[in-house]
Amino acid sequence: MIKHFINLEWKQYFRSSYWQKSMVINILMVFFALSFIAMFLGLGFSSLFILKKIFPNQDVFVVANSFIFFWVIGDIVMRFFLQKLPVMSVKPLLILPVKRSTVVNYVLGKSAVSFFNFLPLFAIIPFSIMLINDGYAASMIITWMFAMILVVLIINFLNFIIEAFSAESELSFLPLIIVVGALFGLDFFGILPIRALLGDGLTSIANNPILILVPIAILAMCYWYNFKILKQKLFLDSSLKTKVTEVNAADLSWTKRFGDIAPFMQLDLKLIWRNKRTKSMAMLMVIGLLYGLFFYPQPMYADKEFMFAFIGIFSTGFFLINFGQFIPAWDSGYYKMLMSQNIKYEQYLRSKFVLMVMSVAIMFILGIPYVYFGWKILLAHFAAGIYNIGINSHIILYGGSFNRKKIDLDKKAAFNYQGTGAVQWIIGIPLMILPMGLFALINWLVGFGVAITVLIVLGLLGVVLHKKLMKIITKRYLDSKYKMIDAFSQDS
Repeated sequence: MIKHFINLEWKQYFRSSYWQKSMVINILMVFFALSFIAMFLGLGFSSLFILKKIFPNQDVFVVANSFIFFWVIGDIVMRFFLQKLPVMSVKPLLILPVKRSTVVNYVLGKSAVSFFNFLPLFAIIPFSIMLINDGYAASMIITWMFAMILVVLIINFLNFIIEAFSAESELSFLPLIIVVGALFGLDFFGILPIRALLGDGLTSIANNPILILVPIAILAMCYWYNFKILKQKLFLDSSLKTKVTEVNAADLSWTKRFGDIAPFMQLDLKLIWRNKRTKSMAMLMVIGLLYGLFFYPQPMYADKEFMFAFIGIFSTGFFLINFGQFIPAWDSGYYKMLMSQNIKYEQYLRSKFVLMVMSVAIMFILGIPYVYFGWKILLAHFAAGIYNIGINSHIILYGGSFNRKKIDLDKKAAFNYQGTGAVQWIIGIPLMILPMGLFALINWLVGFGVAITVLIVLGLLGVVLHKKLMKIITKRYLDSKYKMIDAFSQDS
């Protein structure tokens, strides 16, 4: 039966329209995968020398185990953002004589062969080889390596448990914050030394192989809990339950002052507030607002002025980037109907532009307290805000004309890559890397003041040329109109 499932998924993937339209993104994903593999291989082969240099009088193996806790925390966060539970079209199978337990076991087994589970091996295996060459007992290191593989699989299934709770939460990233925050907080404040317990536990397993039964038991519990959750949801009528929702009518009369684009702005605001993905995206603006607190309080970044522009563009443009890169895919569910109406496309695009500009202004105003860390930071945020309004807003609108992926607004919002295409990866170059590189170069060659002036002048130039740029962007959307209608009509 498992072989039959694999055969069905193989045919579904290569026969779908998505396969023909996603060659570029597939090539990019292979490139990123190879890059990560190279990074992990380098880390695996160099870790022994790095640890010996930093901790010359300590046991390298014990020191390495003491840092596993931080790797576990980072892996949980990365998986939550990037890894999704592998799915298959199970509804047709539910009317056939196929056991639900077989389907669930296949889905969970498929997750075990994920790239995210193989990636750590490119660091674990080389590091193990280096330890054996350094004189450690091969039996001990092989036992440790097997224990690390079990830890990887435990994290894999723990991630799906966290995602199961996040799907039921209004703030989909809240369960992740609770789990990671609790683990880090218990260790940081000395309530429960998880870092030491995990490190000592792995060292003990390496010295006493019988203790490998402990991570095996934990893995079995995580698998069983995932099995229980999925099996409970595996019914034909599970998606037919009536949802009882309370309708909250917001007063959007203030949008009328924007004239002919007001109806489109009202539709966008209602879309943002009434759908899970867009609502969580809007709430994630808090992360963009507080992004600078990860850097500015650190003394090591105090003299790195080139970082100010990057943080400023990301902080003031958080909504612009996250909302703008999926224009017009947010409306993909009713895009065909929308395009059949007697509306001006330029009005439709201007409403998106105004929303993005308003978000930049709001984020800058809310970020004014960053002046506490220095007037240069506030000035950099102001210049970044002007650049976002004049340049990045037009770039991201133009890039949206290449969107060909339908978006499901009911899916989990936080770092959901459903609907992501090649354009979302490529557009990051002019959005983030170009202004940061330009600012850093001018700041290094001439000075901070000139670098700030260049960003402001470029932003103001974009504002002055706004009407001409919007005509070019509108023409591009009109040329792509029927291609987008066809793409958004596809189910896969």
